[in-house]
Parts: sequence; structure tokens; C-alpha cells
Amino acid sequence: MNKIEELIEKFCPEGVEYKELGEIFKISRGRVMSKEYLRDNVGEYPVYSSQTVDNGEIGKIDTYDYDGEYLSWTTDGANAGTIFYRNGKFSITNVCGLLKLKVKDIISRFAYYYLSISMKSFVSSGMGNPKLMSNVVQTIQIPIPPLAIQQEIVNILDKFTELEAELEAELEAELEARRKQYEYYRNQLLTPIEVGGKWLMNGDEVEWKTLGEIGEFKYGFTDKAKDIGNVRFVRITDINENGKIIENDFKYLDLTDDNEEFLIYKGDLLMARTGATYGKTMLFNEDYPAIFASFLIRIRFKDKSILPAYYWHFSQSSQYWNQANRLVGGGAQPQFNANVLKIIKLPIPPLSEQERIVGILDKFDALVNDISKGLPAEIEARRKQYEYYRNKLLTFKEKE
Repeated sequence: MNKIEELIEKFCPEGVEYKELGEIFKISRGRVMSKEYLRDNVGEYPVYSSQTVDNGEIGKIDTYDYDGEYLSWTTDGANAGTIFYRNGKFSITNVCGLLKLKVKDIISRFAYYYLSISMKSFVSSGMGNPKLMSNVVQTIQIPIPPLAIQQEIVNILDKFTELEAELEAELEAELEARRKQYEYYRNQLLTPIEVGGKWLMNGDEVEWKTLGEIGEFKYGFTDKAKDIGNVRFVRITDINENGKIIENDFKYLDLTDDNEEFLIYKGDLLMARTGATYGKTMLFNEDYPAIFASFLIRIRFKDKSILPAYYWHFSQSSQYWNQANRLVGGGAQPQFNANVLKIIKLPIPPLSEQERIVGILDKFDALVNDISKGLPAEIEARRKQYEYYRNKLLTFKEKE
């Protein structure tokens, strides 16, 4: 028997009383605060609204409406029913509700943990705008076990929350360390050294060439993406931040005489030529047929002197990005067209050295990707474990 079970057996073997929130909390709402108001009254005290990112904070002002221990909840929108624990000086907007304890037989943080499980089930989605208004909140029932039990549960769940945050930080730090290690070795392997007037990589002589000398370029096909078709339509948004193809949200086209010349094959490279992802390069290694869209440039090599995978690794390096950032057009939408792409210079060692470099960097890339994929899965597993124990701790038999 654990400590919680011992306390329940000692203090409430017949179950616990449930009370409505309106009996134990003073319930109120926040006030309207415009963006202009936030801008004109900048200060040190947080303002919370209906969002969930940044703990709901949308800005800071020079005054505060509340000071102390409260619970707030989101009343409107996609996050309606999300509960927050607040402690200190703050304000809330009109799309937040507020709970302030008016009795002494319940701990605010215990109520927060319990409501984080149950509150969303009371949200109304009528008229397409989810809402959880005060008149509904006041009728939500909550168990009132003895204070000793509440405090022990709070201690356990606070520790779980702390450990979860520590684990996430450790995993993120591990991923960042691997990324930096990968970046370091990639730049080292792809940077030749000059010896006696010759450029060498691992002892092999390197030839410097522009991409225009070795590559052929083609702009993509303009069409509206469809949900069905017989070829995938690869768009600029299908290249992720790591230069890999995104494996979800497929869009399609039907292959025709008009778009056949825009087919891409295994070993082709695609580069984003505009917008926030300009310069990002993807190596297409898929076995299915695909056509590439108009904001992309296809790169194919004229001969076998360079491996597509070698160029892809080069396109992730600081050598490439130093040139790309210098050459790209200005303006609100950066443009990286084929004429600019032709100027990019790169070192080309013998194929055997390219294969060696690709083999090493592929292993680093796989390691970083494994951690990147495993990170959310590990966090999700811990979160489910936490939710299981939280739900178990907060389940009480109701006293008859």
C-alpha cells in the first residue's frame, strides 16, 4: 500500500465529498485589452489570453489586475477549457476566466491538476466556436479529499512535472550537441586545404568548379495540387528544414504530355528558389514517380564526376550557405534563381573520396535524424506515463 492509499484508508475510507466549483471558488472574467493597449503600456507584469504557447502570455504591461494564487481558464476558441495555475501579479483578457479560492479546505494546485483532466469535457462546440463559459464552470464538480491527501498528490505531480521538463531539456541538449558535432565534421570534411599551390582533401587533389559547369537546371511546373492523381506533386513546402522530403500531406497530379518533362527521378536534386526556405536543397531518393512544382529548381549533373549525395551534403555546409546568402537577391521575398545558382563554387575530389565523405556524413545524418525522430516519441511516452499516474492519483470514490 502506497502513502496515498494509506492516507485514504485512514481519513476517507468511505469516499470523498464532491463540490461544485461555484461553491469553493469566486468566478470572474478578464477585461478587453487591444494590441494597441499592450503596445502603449509596456511593463513587467504578464497579460494572459486564450493561447497556450508561452503559458498563455501575450505581452507585459505596467499595471496588474490580480496578485496572488489563482487558476485561469480559456473561455473561447480552439483552446477553450485549458486550465492554468497562476501565482503572482498579472492580468487576463476577456477570453479568460478566473478562479479564486474562497474556502480553506482545498489547495489551488490540487484543483488545477484535477481540472486539467476534466475541464475540457465541458466545452461546448456549438456554432463552430468552442466555448466554456462561467455559468457552466460553476457547476463542474471536484473532489475534496483531506488536505493531507491533496498536498501529497500535489507533491507527487509537481515532481513528475519537474522530471518531465528536465528530461525534455536533456534530450534537446543531446540533439543540439549531435547537430553541432555533425556540422563540425561536415565542414571539416568538405573544406580542402591548400598545399604547395594545390587544393587537397584527404591527400587527393581537388578541382574547383562552378555549379554551372557541371549542372543542368530546370524550373518546376505550375499547376494546382490535387488530392488524387498518379504522380506526387512535390512543392516547396515539401522540403523540411533539414533538406529532406516531408513524408506526409502528399499532393498529386495526373501525368500528361504537358508535364512529363518535369518528372524527377532518384538522384535528382531540388532547390527552393524563393521565400523563407530559399536555397534549401533536397536529394530525391524515392522510388515513386513525382513532378516538381514551380518554386523549385531541379539540378542534374552532366557527367559522372560528382555524386548527387556529395553535392547534397555540400549544400548543407557553411561553404555553400556563405555563398548563397551573399548571392541571393534582396527584398521581402529572397530570390535564388538559376543564374545565381550557376555561380556557386564547390570542391570536387575524386569519386572515391566523395564516396568516403558521403559514407561518413550519411552516418552522422542518420544519427541526428534518429534522435530527432526519437525525441518526440520519448517525450510522448513520458507524457502518457505522467497522465496515467495523474489520472490514477486523482480518481476518488464519491461518498454516498
